[in-house]
Amino acid sequence: MAKLPFSLVIPTYNEAGGIERLLRAIAGVFEKSNLDGEIIVVDDNSPDGTGAIVDRLAGELPVRCLHRPGKLGLSSGVIEGWAFARPQSEALGAMDADFSHDINILPLMVAALETGEYGLAIGSRYVKGGGIANWPKRRIITSRVACALARPLTNVKDLTSGYFLVKREALRGVHLDPIGFKIGLEVIAKAHYGRAIEIPYVFTDRVVGESKLNQREIFNYLKQLRKLYAARFFPERT
Repeated sequence: MAKLPFSLVIPTYNEAGGIERLLRAIAGVFEKSNLDGEIIVVDDNSPDGTGAIVDRLAGELPVRCLHRPGKLGLSSGVIEGWAFARPQSEALGAMDADFSHDINILPLMVAALETGEYGLAIGSRYVKGGGIANWPKRRIITSRVACALARPLTNVKDLTSGYFLVKREALRGVHLDPIGFKIGLEVIAKAHYGRAIEIPYVFTDRVVGESKLNQREIFNYLKQLRKLYAARFFPERT
């Protein structure tokens, strides 16, 4: 069976400390598992030179860099990256740049979509076998509360996962709001993917760079939820 071609988008801002190691590791997974994947780094004009590192690696690894003029946000970066993806990619995905997402489950995510049974494969912390390592209790509580607030929208357990692959056709005609940084929730709530599968992994907090979570992003998440609830339960008002 032919391998499913896909494009994996990684938004970046000041990730020079670890981006080369991450890209080489992902390319190694592609080669080892014979995956037909490309990596798209969407860089928001990182002053630490992240984009230049990606450009240097583009001739050696299956990666391209989309350069943006400033810090425009994670969700909008993913959406623009998908528009930049090669036309033959039948699935589109997203992951973080900080090694918090386990790249070794990528083959399982691709294989799930290849079966035709699923239109969305999610890397999940909150199903059996998944978990979180070295996160402070406050962050764990914040994540759990964020998932609980969105629970009425879907039966997916890890609603705030930023690590997923979705069939491209599932996004056709779907308007994705670029607000905030939870693009995965937009896809889970709006895309026409049929069935979703959650593949467990253990989330590991970043060891290089700084977290992008702040009070503004929490506010944006609540604003995003309000819009999703309004569209789902009060469509005549939207």
